[in-house]
Amino acid sequence: MKKLLFLSIALLSLVSCSSDDNTVEANAVTFAEASLNLTAATTPIELKFATPTAAAGTLTISFTETAVVSGTDFTTLPAATAKTVIVPFEKNVSSVSFTVNKLKEAIEGEVKNVVFTVTSSSINVVTGLNKSIQVNFNQTASLGSVLAATVGGPNQPNQLYLDLSSGTSKSVNRAAWDFGFSSGTDFRVVINGSVKMAVKKLETSDITLSQVIDANVTVGAGTTAASNGYVDNPTGVLAGAGAGIGTAIAEISATDSENKVYLVNMGSLVGTATPNKGSVSVDGESRGWKKVRILRSGNGYKIQYADLTSATFTEKVISKDAAYNFTFFSLASGNTVSVEPEKAKWDLNFTVFTNYLNMGSGEVTYGYSDFITTNAKGGAQVYQVLVSTGAYADFTKAKVVEDNFRVSVTDQRIIGATWRNGGSDTTLPSIRTDRFYVVKDAAGNYYKVKFLTMLNEAGERGNVTLEYAILK
Repeated sequence: MKKLLFLSIALLSLVSCSSDDNTVEANAVTFAEASLNLTAATTPIELKFATPTAAAGTLTISFTETAVVSGTDFTTLPAATAKTVIVPFEKNVSSVSFTVNKLKEAIEGEVKNVVFTVTSSSINVVTGLNKSIQVNFNQTASLGSVLAATVGGPNQPNQLYLDLSSGTSKSVNRAAWDFGFSSGTDFRVVINGSVKMAVKKLETSDITLSQVIDANVTVGAGTTAASNGYVDNPTGVLAGAGAGIGTAIAEISATDSENKVYLVNMGSLVGTATPNKGSVSVDGESRGWKKVRILRSGNGYKIQYADLTSATFTEKVISKDAAYNFTFFSLASGNTVSVEPEKAKWDLNFTVFTNYLNMGSGEVTYGYSDFITTNAKGGAQVYQVLVSTGAYADFTKAKVVEDNFRVSVTDQRIIGATWRNGGSDTTLPSIRTDRFYVVKDAAGNYYKVKFLTMLNEAGERGNVTLEYAILK
């Protein structure tokens, strides 16, 4: 997986006592991460400067050991002397690194780590967000970091899955898949709401019959009643009774004749137009229509699909994989595709999203950009904290209210769009600074999460930065 870091360094602008033209501002240096797991024999440890270095010099980095010994369990390059590493850097560089070589693996259950700390420099520097880094010999939950969670700019072409405990993420083009087949004990199928797909159940189970377009099967315009059941319930709950509850496609029956044909609005391609500053352009050309029928195949599924007027169809078998929430399938390629990480290896998904919205006369389907869902099916939970009840910096594990997680077990939208302001004709969208979130992952790690940006320097949306820290 590609690791997305990077840090936004909070700087202190320090000025020397001199008031003449030779005044020198201090640079800031910080480790790129607060913690790191040694998954390879050789691992670079990166430090970032806030601005390019004004001169060549060195950083002095000391370290403390827990259940390891330098020279026996690990070495460094440059070589350490008396638990100190001197790291040289050149003029006009923005980063520097040294290397940790792991000589011995940790036994399961052992806690083995080294904490490296910047103690001094040959030039005028101050330490930034991460003065120290904990390097773990075993797989230990991340202590936190500042991460970029970009979905690709104002067209928002990607869905990004983020795992807090490892600090890793996975980005997938949101038009790469059409259907997700549940790996649970049930037989449920979801549609791709990130491209605004919608489906309508027909009365026939014969997919060879010609069908006509139903202009009413729409989503995202704010005009289609949620009770029509053309889209999956946005809570993420798969099972339910009645239109608009559970998946838009009924549970797949063991009796073939009960599995009807669906008229499928395939939604839109990813937009390519350049929107105004602070706006988005997520919808491109229509992806057209298909007719689809889904049956069981042993403990898996069988999908049949065709153009609306075709008397023939394509059929593919799709297996369940218990390591994942869903197996995803693309009609365009005729194959399964990799989308979500394994169900225990992600917490948050940044995506375009089909939601419900009450516009005064009942709930209607509505498309949201800059939306964040929680991996409720994989065991992740979340709740919101208003800073009026306590500051982010002061929030500790002792302040966690377990009962507040309860709603997120059955609703993936707790973060949703609540972390941002939508903007107006005269103001750009912005982060809501009056709140942060507490996330409990499937392994029982607790994190506090706050959002720092949703725009880049050019005012383009889809460029999210967040900060998180483990709660102890």
